[in-house]
Amino acid sequence: MADRYLHFTGTATGRFLTRRIGLPQPAPLRRWSLETQSLTGPVLHLTAGDSTATDELGAILAATGLEVRASADRPAAVVLDATAVETAAGLGDVHAALHPVVRSLAPGGRIVVVGVRPSPDDHHQAAAQQALEGFVRSLGKEIGKGATVQLVRLAPGAVEGAESTLRFLLSPRSAYISGQVIEVSSAAPGPVADWAAPLAGRTALVTGAARGIGASVASVLARDGAHVICLDVPQAREDLVRTADRLGATALALDITADDAAPRISAAAPDGLDILVHNAGITRDRRLANMAADRWASVIDVNLDSVLRTTDALLKTGTVNRGGRIVATASIAGIAGNNGQTNYAASKAGIIGLVRSLAPRAAADHGVTVNAVAPGFIETKMTAAVPLFIREAGRRMNSLSQGGLPVDVAETTAWFAQPASSAVNGQIVRVCGQSLLGA
Repeated sequence: MADRYLHFTGTATGRFLTRRIGLPQPAPLRRWSLETQSLTGPVLHLTAGDSTATDELGAILAATGLEVRASADRPAAVVLDATAVETAAGLGDVHAALHPVVRSLAPGGRIVVVGVRPSPDDHHQAAAQQALEGFVRSLGKEIGKGATVQLVRLAPGAVEGAESTLRFLLSPRSAYISGQVIEVSSAAPGPVADWAAPLAGRTALVTGAARGIGASVASVLARDGAHVICLDVPQAREDLVRTADRLGATALALDITADDAAPRISAAAPDGLDILVHNAGITRDRRLANMAADRWASVIDVNLDSVLRTTDALLKTGTVNRGGRIVATASIAGIAGNNGQTNYAASKAGIIGLVRSLAPRAAADHGVTVNAVAPGFIETKMTAAVPLFIREAGRRMNSLSQGGLPVDVAETTAWFAQPASSAVNGQIVRVCGQSLLGA
């Protein structure tokens, strides 16, 4: 559904009136397209303190193909190496580096602060590195002009593994992600022969793929080179086949809650799955006092229990190949809660618990990473049916003052799915324009 307010604020009259009244002024976001595949302008590489990672980080940035400079008048992005910040006084170097340049960042620009994990053995270092999180989240809320701000935390020896993450964050693909903290482990990245098609030769299965976010996820994975198996309930067969045919994909009409769901998925992927995307989900909204047991049970079964069952079975049988990727769909509702959605919020918070617990064991036992996307207000048919004033509030209650698109969730999923994202594991990334609700 068209965001008429966003269009209005793009006119001279709209800019004048909204500025005078003090209303939000969202900036149009530049997402990935064939014509807009990268940021336009140089990347400014800065350092706070005496970092030992500067040269290695500079080499990674150079490998992205972006123009990297030590100074620029109007940078498209700024990457600040803050890995050496270990004291409260050292935070002054962060201010000194960004204060002179933040105002000159191009519209729709990116700021990425690179830090390290807070140390359990050094409370001064832990305080300084944790301070970067508050700094990044606050800067993301004030920067405006469609710009975004992220914090990437590196484990020791993890600079090489950060390439896929930096490529993603420093691109139009991450247009609706801001205020996020992403941890990168020291796991070695998998090889990527062609960054234009990083999923070439890989097989992906996407549940709930007939329409909406699931169809967009399937489309982006196919664009990036994967062969996609599109799964949805038999009742959605017509839309499912249409989506699969458009992508050159395989349609699998199957209820993910069925007892034989896992064996049928395995049969549809005789060479195994490299990417498993749990996107299927339903809502049955009511306040708890008015919620019948069947409304509770159906949401938990589809959104959470089916994910647990099929993931366990597909890992046990080896259907998810070694080096594979599992990406589940959580929600901002599972982080901040939502009126009338105790069942939905419980199911999506459960997904977060699944990811945090399973990720280290899946990596150790199967060589598989497990991550989740947590969408905020995304423009879909479901949100288009929301009453006007609630819909407008949902659109404006984030740092970018607008709703996201299904492709924003899809791009994040595709980044998780890349072979080079081996070092990104157990992460919950909110695709919410930095919602003003939740942590």
